[in-house]
Amino acid sequence: MASGPQSKSGSSAFGDAAAAGDFAKLFSEMKLPSLPDMEAFVAANRRNIETFTAANRVAMEGAQAVARRNMEIMQQNMTELTECMQALAAAEGPQAKAVKQAEMLKQAYERAVANMQELRDLIQQSNTEALALINKRFAEAMDEVKALAGKP
Repeated sequence: MASGPQSKSGSSAFGDAAAAGDFAKLFSEMKLPSLPDMEAFVAANRRNIETFTAANRVAMEGAQAVARRNMEIMQQNMTELTECMQALAAAEGPQAKAVKQAEMLKQAYERAVANMQELRDLIQQSNTEALALINKRFAEAMDEVKALAGKP
């Protein structure tokens, strides 16, 4: 005798028809919440995806701006380094070279700090814009949930 579902006798893998009826009765007695308006649900998810896409675009544009500015800074640093080496080579005597070198180091340090602050500001601005989009959408989504929960 074979075990498993048999299509001719009306039995199923879960037992006979009476057992299937009991299973259906069990679920019919459960108090499940009504399904939300599917159209509203789909529209809300579409807005969520649009918001995340926009936030991602803002973040990518910010990363590209940081990369571009970083490249500009590197090119500027290389040009200034060449000029500094020429100025240092032109200085006469060890004391004059030491004074010139100290001036150059101070200027280089100040530029490096200013450049880091500029890059930090670019990153912070990009992150703030992206997060603002997500925060706004989250607040809207919570309002939508409240509205859907309030519907009979």
